[in-house]
Amino acid sequence: MPLIRLDKYISERTEYTRSQIKQLAARGQILLNGCIEKKTYTKIDPEQDVISVSGREISSRRFRYFLVNKPAGYICSTSSSDGKSVLELIPPEMRKKGLFPAGRLDKDSLGAVLITDDGELAHRMLSPKSHISKIYIVKLDRPFQNKYIDIFNNGIKLSNGETCLPARVMSAKNCDKLAFIELSEGKYHQIKRMFAAVGNHVDVLMRISLGNLILPETLGIGECMELLHKDVENLLERPDFDLFCQSLSPFFSAILINK
Repeated sequence: MPLIRLDKYISERTEYTRSQIKQLAARGQILLNGCIEKKTYTKIDPEQDVISVSGREISSRRFRYFLVNKPAGYICSTSSSDGKSVLELIPPEMRKKGLFPAGRLDKDSLGAVLITDDGELAHRMLSPKSHISKIYIVKLDRPFQNKYIDIFNNGIKLSNGETCLPARVMSAKNCDKLAFIELSEGKYHQIKRMFAAVGNHVDVLMRISLGNLILPETLGIGECMELLHKDVENLLERPDFDLFCQSLSPFFSAILINK
């Protein structure tokens, strides 16, 4: 990898501007391989050199990937004009310029949201050609009916005449008002509209899988984690819906039963 300027390296991987980086360097808050470096134009090797700013080591990775367990009340937007943005759930010391939520999740919904600055990956995830699968758990107003399975699998027609792609749905084992649903598209308020079309109502919705990347049991609502390369690869894989529902039903059901 070619050498690059120290200020360019830091700027691409943090929220600091070039002028802020210069000020930090002047105050001795930038370390290059453990030594104070005040010359921001110094050329560094991203693969070999270790850079720290204000006591935090800067990741050498060009792109960053965060999985957020979104609480209700946050919007999937880079702007906070319509409410609190999911970007606020990333700790300040982990943020960098260019982060955005890769996909939508309704303001009142919970669960998995990917935040990244990798536009190419986001495009692959959101492209209709990719049909990236996502699994949700919902709490319904009325008990789940087995007839939903065939109706959803055949491509349900919404109230406005749109027809959805085939979707899988399964009742949770420990509560007749809980159900899992797997989608490979993302129409506006789609799951709520699908259940409305069969005469039911979604009280709570939580996304628990993006591709084969499953929301970890240890990641609390409102928390985030940085993803490793192997985790990112799981985003583009399809989960085993039956196995997923059988193995994770108790944990995710417990969350929604209390909502």
